[in-house]
Amino acid sequence: MTRKYLVAGNWKMNGSLKANAELLAGIAAQAASVPDVDLLVCPPSAYLESVGKALPAGVQLGAQNLSDQLKPGAFTGELHGAMLTELGCRYVLIGHSERRALYHETDLKAAEKYRTAQALGLIPVLCIGETLDEREAGSTEAVLRRQLEAVIDLCGIESFKSAVVAYEPVWAIGTGKTASPQQAQAAHAFLRGLLAERNANIAGSTQLLYGGSCKPDNAHELFSCADIDGGLIGGASLKAADFMAIAAAAQALAKA
Repeated sequence: MTRKYLVAGNWKMNGSLKANAELLAGIAAQAASVPDVDLLVCPPSAYLESVGKALPAGVQLGAQNLSDQLKPGAFTGELHGAMLTELGCRYVLIGHSERRALYHETDLKAAEKYRTAQALGLIPVLCIGETLDEREAGSTEAVLRRQLEAVIDLCGIESFKSAVVAYEPVWAIGTGKTASPQQAQAAHAFLRGLLAERNANIAGSTQLLYGGSCKPDNAHELFSCADIDGGLIGGASLKAADFMAIAAAAQALAKA
């Protein structure tokens, strides 16, 4: 089954009105050159409206987080999903390793946010992955199974008809280290296999992204792997030239 490449930029807590405008202009200048690749940018919530208004054609808007609450109310500091869709968001990151590690979000909390995102019309990008200690202990597959099955148990396999999964080895995020293509492919194949245990068609159509220090110089090799359908890009998404070079690697493979 053919799956379209998705290259998503997670800007994390970076940006300014000026810097964002320059970044978007750089993306806009090259967006037409990658017609076979889905592009997504996820700026900080403070900039969702301004980025949304300046978004180049063919680029989708995503949020980095949302509340697990289905209804608005007295939840100071939280973002309701309807607020995100009103600003033009189509996607939202769920369960990013920084949310899990720094803000103690559990597997269940990620699953609840995933459920709420879909109920409110957003496509969740479910982030899962192991720490260095877990990898060295041989627990990678157990961790991935636990994190993915928390969502399957709560939301069902059918929910993955409208979801993206991003494998982010925590030990490779912002460290300069990158999983080898063999390591990355093995993790992605394992995740697709877990989905296939429930529904082979859904497993075959679900986009699986790699999210650990993907850069212009390794994107082609990573995206060449059978079960890797693009990347969730961190630092390299803050430079238009790097972000679009990664997208160009995906475009080259899409046309091959």
